[in-house]
Amino acid sequence: RAMEHDRALEVYDIIRTIRDPEKPNTLEELEVVTENCVEVQEIGEDEYLVIIRFTPTVPHCSLATLIGLCLRIKLQRCLPFRHKLEIYISEGTHSTEEDINKQINDKERVAAAMENPNLREIVEQCVTEPD
Repeated sequence: RAMEHDRALEVYDIIRTIRDPEKPNTLEELEVVTENCVEVQEIGEDEYLVIIRFTPTVPHCSLATLIGLCLRIKLQRCLPFRHKLEIYISEGTHSTEEDINKQINDKERVAAAMENPNLREIVEQCVTEPD
């Protein structure tokens, strides 16, 4: 399972520097994501299922969907291996977790969100690495 562990670290390395939409901190600094929140399973030849469970900073955080979106966009762009991506809110850490889980794992909703210029701009600011 060493390979899966390496892949998980690779995933974590990509998402830990995403910035919070409202704060200057990264998701790692806010403990929205930790190394333990990333799970990688091999599902085919050179294809992996990546599962991320993130913890919003507050239970009614309106930014949870946005953070999920940032995670998805950044990984779509940066992950160097073939993958399926599932993103969830850590169980019991958000008041509307089921709705949000559906939303951030629905390709059409994600695509629609990224067509919204305001949202897209926020996502870009969060996922762009500081120089």
